[in-house]
Amino acid sequence: MGANMALPLPHKQARQVSGAEIGDRVFVLGGKLLLLVLLGIAVLLPLLAIFWRGYSSEAGQGGGWLAAKELVSSDNFHWLLGNSLKVSLSVAAIVVPLAYLFAYALQRTLIPGKGIWRGISLLPLMAPSMLPGIALVYLFGNQGLLRGLLSDNIYGFWGIVLGEVIYTFPHALMILLSALSLADARLFDAASSMGASPAKAFRSITWPATRQAVFAAFCLVFTLTITDFGVPVVVGGDYQVLALEAYKAVVGQQQFGRGALIGMVLLLPALFSFGVDAWLRRRHGDAMNGRAQVFKPAPSKKRDAFYLSVVLLISAALLLVFGMAVFSSLVKFWPYNLSLSLNHYQFDETAGGGWLAYGNSLKMALGTALIGSVLIFTGAYLMEKTRSQRGLNLTLRMLSFVPMAVPGLVLGLGYVFFFNLTGNPLHVLYGTMTLLIVCTIAHYLTTAQMTATTALRQLDAEFEAAALSLKAPLYRHYLRVTVPICLPALLDIVRYLFVSAMTTVSAAIFLYSPDTILAAVAVLNMDDAGNVGGAAAMSTLILFTSAGVSLLLAWASRGLLRRSQAWRQTAPGH
Repeated sequence: MGANMALPLPHKQARQVSGAEIGDRVFVLGGKLLLLVLLGIAVLLPLLAIFWRGYSSEAGQGGGWLAAKELVSSDNFHWLLGNSLKVSLSVAAIVVPLAYLFAYALQRTLIPGKGIWRGISLLPLMAPSMLPGIALVYLFGNQGLLRGLLSDNIYGFWGIVLGEVIYTFPHALMILLSALSLADARLFDAASSMGASPAKAFRSITWPATRQAVFAAFCLVFTLTITDFGVPVVVGGDYQVLALEAYKAVVGQQQFGRGALIGMVLLLPALFSFGVDAWLRRRHGDAMNGRAQVFKPAPSKKRDAFYLSVVLLISAALLLVFGMAVFSSLVKFWPYNLSLSLNHYQFDETAGGGWLAYGNSLKMALGTALIGSVLIFTGAYLMEKTRSQRGLNLTLRMLSFVPMAVPGLVLGLGYVFFFNLTGNPLHVLYGTMTLLIVCTIAHYLTTAQMTATTALRQLDAEFEAAALSLKAPLYRHYLRVTVPICLPALLDIVRYLFVSAMTTVSAAIFLYSPDTILAAVAVLNMDDAGNVGGAAAMSTLILFTSAGVSLLLAWASRGLLRRSQAWRQTAPGH
């Protein structure tokens, strides 16, 4: 009797194991297929729509190859392209050396207050690209505070260049900081023992290890500049560029075909830069191996004094620009009444979007940060920690890297052409907050996923192996073990997506409706209406919101990182 009663137990255990396996299959395969569908809708189809719109010969479309040939052979296009190339090359030539000196000072010297200087250098990331242009108007415009220092006004080529230098500086700096943080002390010790001077060591060790990053920074600055219309629309004057022409063609003139053709032109430098950068990365290989020793700079008063002066000059210039923007938002009537007032912050009394725009930006930033971080981190986990469906994993990785090579302006145009099709069942999303969130997540997908991937690759594969040996469902292990350990990286993704959503304008400018207007778009509208003080006030509000949330999340991330490191040290096997 006892033997007969013992028989059903193995069947019960088999059913339990089968249920766990089914749950894992749904979690892994279902999650990957869902991610594939989302990437197809949010990334691939909008880009294909640009090419369809640009090369279609149907009425109201791009006009086909004949229209494309006519566009690129016109004198106006040559003038716009020449202006864009001249500005972009000038900005890159200025920004990259300055960012390299700044990054070198932070990573390879002993200057004091490194945290302060780094925080100041990242200020342009916290505000829309129009803010530097607005500040330059108050500094060097027709009634600017420092107008007497210029022989001509700020509007035109040099206005765009200066504004873009400020806007793109932190983007180049982050790449170069990462490159200069990797250094093997053994190489410098060997060079010193052989009598090599610091200059010789730089030429033979530091420069070869960082020149690929210099090229990457140059390409990034070039691409950001040639595709940005925020600075040109504020201080461009009569000096027109391609990005501004694409914006005017779609928003102002409703010439969607012309906008599509220019968008495809703007896609070329980004694709070229991405391709060459990927090729150089494969040739460059790893900068350090597992036996490398951490480099610590030796004391040098002359070196530190020089680099401290460079850092102080650049930081002072950034503080002048952003301080001017904040001050101008508080001035009652520039330049005749400089008394302080909050009149410019009464957005409901002025055109441009009012407090509705600021509230919408908060909603979009929160939605982008929360939804985007969950989707991106879970997708990265499925690609990195599961070995099945290798072909599907490769496809997902390729699609995830596409947004890195697509400027926001081009992505926004693609969303217009795809989601605004009347025959598309997803047309109902056009003009909604949902579509704005989807577009913003897609725009900043690659950087966020690289952050998640880096964190996940630091986890030992034995975690998943232990879960499988214990017959624990993989999704339960993901929620109870992986997410808590990687929570600091997850918060970094949340912070990045929130700040990016608060400041974005390039893609969202084509997708908002009167009910979903955003704060960064309101800045553009107020400046266009002549309300520069209101534009400065909204930009300042975005700046302080982004900085406040960023500091809060950074503080939480550092606290969780310390706890995670302590947990790893006490975990079994350590």
